[in-house]
Amino acid sequence: MQISILGSLSGGGDLSAVDATVRQLAEYRDEGFGRVWLSQLPYEPDLLTVLAVALREVDTIEVGTGVLPIHNQHPMLLAQRALTLTLIGDGRFLLGLGLSHRMVTEGMWGVSWDRPVRRMREYLDGLQPLLDGQAADATGEIVTTRGALQFRAPTPPVYLAALGPQLLRLAGRRTAGTLTWMTGVTTLAEHVGPTIRQAAADAGRADGDVRVVAALPVSVTDDVDGLRAQAARQFAIYGQLPSYRAMLDREGFAGPEDAAIIGDEDTVRQRLDDVRAAGVDEFVGAVFDASAEGRARTRALLRSIGA
Repeated sequence: MQISILGSLSGGGDLSAVDATVRQLAEYRDEGFGRVWLSQLPYEPDLLTVLAVALREVDTIEVGTGVLPIHNQHPMLLAQRALTLTLIGDGRFLLGLGLSHRMVTEGMWGVSWDRPVRRMREYLDGLQPLLDGQAADATGEIVTTRGALQFRAPTPPVYLAALGPQLLRLAGRRTAGTLTWMTGVTTLAEHVGPTIRQAAADAGRADGDVRVVAALPVSVTDDVDGLRAQAARQFAIYGQLPSYRAMLDREGFAGPEDAAIIGDEDTVRQRLDDVRAAGVDEFVGAVFDASAEGRARTRALLRSIGA
């Protein structure tokens, strides 16, 4: 199981988001991590603009978006930006896409949330030919994309933030895999993995063509109660958003603190063994300890597992 890190544009202290991300990626690279996924929240700086600088400044490490919402940008615009990033990063860019949430799309952007699965399917109809260097001619009920780009670049792998069965089947048929969040081992083993892999097989894809990438909060600590309380506060919103609430309910979790992987080295290592046994191809650790020492301790264990 590959081990990666989940990063954020927030929390850079006095540094700008650009400078903080460059420093963060360089530190992770130097520590030995091969891949970082970075989130895009609606109130943060533009992630792809930040990555245009960071991929130029920091070599070798792969960087993925975990994830970009599709409602607020047209497929052709995103194809332009994603392909430009693969040029800048020599093919080290991965494109993670998601649907965001009704409270964001309708409440903030004024864009309808209706028929989200159809929207994603039509979005891919326009986006994927462009990423492959082909013309798009996709007339949809919600999203229409026509035309071609006049430059070539390596095609970035596309991942979907897919949790429900319809999106998982779409991801299995057409993308590199799914990137989950707040999803426990029972759901990963019994729902996510089987659904996406069966869809891939039904589409005639080979074993290994789709991957399950699972992101969870993680902390190696001796203060389990304190870190559980921090997780409950820091990740509280994910206990309220319907898609993540459904994943927590599948596991019988009261809140995000139950999904978080928290404990000493032996405990966290065993929990990650369970994640691997659930069929996860890549674990993405959201290292959230408030102390620098705690974060370093957690990353050290993750490196040892991923070595």
